[in-house]
Amino acid sequence: MNLSYRIAIRYFFSRNKRSFISVIARIAMAGVAVGTMAMVVVLSVFNGMEDLNRKMFKTFDADVTITPAEGKRFIVSDTLLKAIKSVEGVNIITQVIEDNSLARYGNQQTIVRLKGVDSTFSRRGQLDTALIEGSLKLYGQNGTPYAIISEGVRNALSISLSDILTPLELWYPKTGTKTLNVTSTEAFNQTLIRPGGVFFIENRYDDYVIAPLPIVESLLQYQGQRSSLEIKIAPQGFLEKDVAENIEAKIGKKFIVRDRDAMNADLLRAIRVEKLFVAVTLSFIILVAAINIFFSLSMLAIEKKKDVSMLYALGATPTLIRNIFLAEGAIVALSGAIVGILSGILICWLQMSYGLVSMGMSTALVDAYPVKLIWQDILLTAGIIVIITLAVSYIPARRAALSGQTLIV
Repeated sequence: MNLSYRIAIRYFFSRNKRSFISVIARIAMAGVAVGTMAMVVVLSVFNGMEDLNRKMFKTFDADVTITPAEGKRFIVSDTLLKAIKSVEGVNIITQVIEDNSLARYGNQQTIVRLKGVDSTFSRRGQLDTALIEGSLKLYGQNGTPYAIISEGVRNALSISLSDILTPLELWYPKTGTKTLNVTSTEAFNQTLIRPGGVFFIENRYDDYVIAPLPIVESLLQYQGQRSSLEIKIAPQGFLEKDVAENIEAKIGKKFIVRDRDAMNADLLRAIRVEKLFVAVTLSFIILVAAINIFFSLSMLAIEKKKDVSMLYALGATPTLIRNIFLAEGAIVALSGAIVGILSGILICWLQMSYGLVSMGMSTALVDAYPVKLIWQDILLTAGIIVIITLAVSYIPARRAALSGQTLIV
């Protein structure tokens, strides 16, 4: 063991006989432990929230989405489809038409996000876990088209799946007219469809109506055009970002190709920024707690002046003396840090295993606060503590080295 650490350990245990210095050291250890525990837990909660949002996105959004670089529509040619299918990792390509529409049911009406999808949509199996009533079939046994509606649309229109007599009406303004008379039914295209299933994910998806592509194409007058292509990648170890980059290289700059994280970049960025600010705030709290190490080392340096002078007389260097007190501060801080990290890991494990802290809302997607431990966060916390410890220990250690020299002279 290094000589400076051996002497520091002796000081650490022997000074427990000195009540006042010992109390300050214990306060510093407790403060660092509590701050470290809080940082581990809070960062893990943010990781859990980010992971929960990714799971929600995966329930509805495609792995990769292709949209036109200009305008809202584009023609899907055989050449384009072949180019996309030639990219390794592409499994399913779904043609999509999406736009706002007016939905009416009985005497109720609301604006919805109408999404037309082809037959490959059901093969993706994304909404299976979000279905709360009915089925995800877009066509019945006799070819009858069905719509899959969100829980928000059902509540807004008071839709009953068991009511086979009242259809869901979808309205969209006719294109090519110079003026639009909103009071005239002649100004709108209309279609009728039966609701066949209800899904719920979260509020951002609460205005969707999913219907067969031919019906939406006729209603919105897209005439062979599409608003996007949604791609499900193969599950054999392909990364969404890599597949998106390969597709973009194949089809050129006329299209925007984004993976699921890129589609929801704003929300994920907001979570990461909040996580950063919380980490900085907790770092300052740990710094305030660690200031007690500064006072503890300062008083220890005064108490050990004669010992330091004796070490100088035996041939010790200022570097050795400084390292002794730096090691002393490290022992105090790391003792608290180890206790805090282990306590934080234990709390996170209990939350993940037993859900001790619930969301407190009946409409929440999960019963308990999501938590996810990432070892990089633990290493980051340990690094912050090391930096803070060096910062608060350096001045007392330097003063101790200088005071010993002065006393020798």
